[in-house]
Amino acid sequence: MGYVTSLFARKMVAAAGSGVAARALLASIGLDPDGAWDPKAMVPDVAYYDLLERMAAEIDVTDLPVRTGASMRLDEYGALGLAFKAATTLGRSYARVERYARLWTSVVEYELRPDPRGTLFILHRSGERRLGLRLSNEATLASAVSIARQVSPEPIAPLEVLIRHRGPKSVAAHEAYFGCPVRLGAELDALLFSSETLEQQNILGDEGISRFLTSHLDDELSGIADAPAIVARARDAIAQALSEGVPKQDHIARGLGLSARSLHRRLSEHGMSFHGLTEETRRELAVGLLRDENHSLAEIAFLTGFSEQSSFTRAFKRWIGTTPASYRKEYRGG
Repeated sequence: MGYVTSLFARKMVAAAGSGVAARALLASIGLDPDGAWDPKAMVPDVAYYDLLERMAAEIDVTDLPVRTGASMRLDEYGALGLAFKAATTLGRSYARVERYARLWTSVVEYELRPDPRGTLFILHRSGERRLGLRLSNEATLASAVSIARQVSPEPIAPLEVLIRHRGPKSVAAHEAYFGCPVRLGAELDALLFSSETLEQQNILGDEGISRFLTSHLDDELSGIADAPAIVARARDAIAQALSEGVPKQDHIARGLGLSARSLHRRLSEHGMSFHGLTEETRRELAVGLLRDENHSLAEIAFLTGFSEQSSFTRAFKRWIGTTPASYRKEYRGG
């Protein structure tokens, strides 16, 4: 399982407007509706996709990804946004996204690839191509164009937008936003740019500032190198302990060979808390077990750390927006 910046989740919910219960949606994935919009605060990719799919059940989300992408601002990306601005050309700006994307996501990789017509800026994201993932990909491509338009002295439009999936039914809003054809059912998720576009000088390009910022980003990147390992180890330990009740942080830390303070610090460095990781683990374990017909609801409640099935039902409804029984029925297709 991977993580994406909470900034995207907050932006998606904001772009949906009054058609969705914004506060409840954000709370369901562990975000404080009144909290700061911190791009370093991460949410699980599965929880993010679930959130998008719940929104899709309430409103028409055809143009939601492009509206969300258009709302993204470089200033919200922290040092990475500044480094994107400071690069001397748009091509170099995108090269920084290619290199430093791990600072705000662990599920997407970017690639700049030469093409006979110019250069492809490719989005690589593995996993089941469920609706939530597809909407996220569309929003990511839209945001990549939005931030390019913020640094360019001239109007920016790709030559073509490529999208692997075959929806949405209409791409009129997408083509109006991107200013170019959008090809569905392509082999890649990508933006195709002309060489001339990527060679354009950025408005605020500065080589000296650029070197300083990339040095800072290199330090940040090296600091998250062990994130998947510590998060995965802590999650596994929590999952194994849940059948005995909700585990304490000091107990999990000892099992990992750490002090409680060290575990707290290392999780905090990656935008996570022990409580948040525990809730996330319980939620994901519950969803996985509900999809398995071999476990009753009472057994799943026990395996996810609840002493009573009623408590499990209330928590699951808070996490997902529906009861465990309803979720299992919907998953079966009934």
